[in-house]
Amino acid sequence: MRKSDYTSPERLEAELELDQALRPLTFNDFYGQEKITENLKVFIAAARQRGEPLDHVLLTGPPGLGKTTLAHIITNEMGSSIKTTSGPVLDKPGDLAGILTNLEEGDVLFIDEIHRLNPVVEEYLYPAMEDFRLDIMIDSGPSARSIQLTLPKYTLIGATTRSGLLTAPLRARFGISNRLDYYATDTLYRIIDRSARILDVDIDKEGAQEIAQRSRGTPRIANRLLRRCRDFAQADEKLAHAGGVISKEVADYSLKALEVDEHGLDDMDKRILLCIIQKYSGGPVGLNTLAVAVGEEPGTIEEVYEPYLIQEGFLKRTPRGREATQLAYKHFNIKPQIGNQPSLFP
Repeated sequence: MRKSDYTSPERLEAELELDQALRPLTFNDFYGQEKITENLKVFIAAARQRGEPLDHVLLTGPPGLGKTTLAHIITNEMGSSIKTTSGPVLDKPGDLAGILTNLEEGDVLFIDEIHRLNPVVEEYLYPAMEDFRLDIMIDSGPSARSIQLTLPKYTLIGATTRSGLLTAPLRARFGISNRLDYYATDTLYRIIDRSARILDVDIDKEGAQEIAQRSRGTPRIANRLLRRCRDFAQADEKLAHAGGVISKEVADYSLKALEVDEHGLDDMDKRILLCIIQKYSGGPVGLNTLAVAVGEEPGTIEEVYEPYLIQEGFLKRTPRGREATQLAYKHFNIKPQIGNQPSLFP
């Protein structure tokens, strides 16, 4: 695992089983995003009273904030079954048809990365969402004909980290739309406390608070850092005196070893900010130029790193490019540029 993987909000393949164990199954165990969950409870209760499936739901926001978890909770609260797929997997209309025709009445279809749907597939999805019907072309050429299949009434839940890439016709077909935001530190503390109990990890209040403060507002990162701090508490000889308990001292030592600083910034975050400050005089600098300079994909910078850096006030995005803020200069103890030459504080 690379250093930056510890603070990546993306789901890592090796974590799938543990993520399942920690995933909340009901709204009662889902902490944070209170306005969203309260509204969803009302919508679900109303749909159940009417004996109808829930309206189609769109969940947007940065990765790692619980979009997939909410899809499963909605399914559980509706007493339904869920089938999951993703935009890139649905390459042809036949792929979509195969899933839709296997749905039962009231089922939930969860499409992750829905912004990456093939445009042709998306066109087939419109009547399937709106009228619960599927138009299929049979044969080709002069003998081609269309047949119409009636689908069971179902709920489509779409998730995306790039809501700006959704087409207007697709967005308009979702009756319920919610954006998930980064979590407050006190909410992450509650999530860490719950996960520690499930994993049987011995952690004190100060240790949990330290991890929460460095988790970039993201539950997935909080759970990952908790597991790594557990490893240090259990196996690092320098921490033997802690008796396996994750205290503030143990958490601080562990997170420093993982190169996660007090703001949750990792090596790539720092490289991005320092590149803008030192190589481009604080910016503005274009995304593609920045990506080449730090050796990362433009899409990864835009989807994974930028949202948190902007949220925390270290970076701003302008029409001319990315710029480091005064807070970024202060974080690295660098004076704002004078004559385009940044200098270290004495």
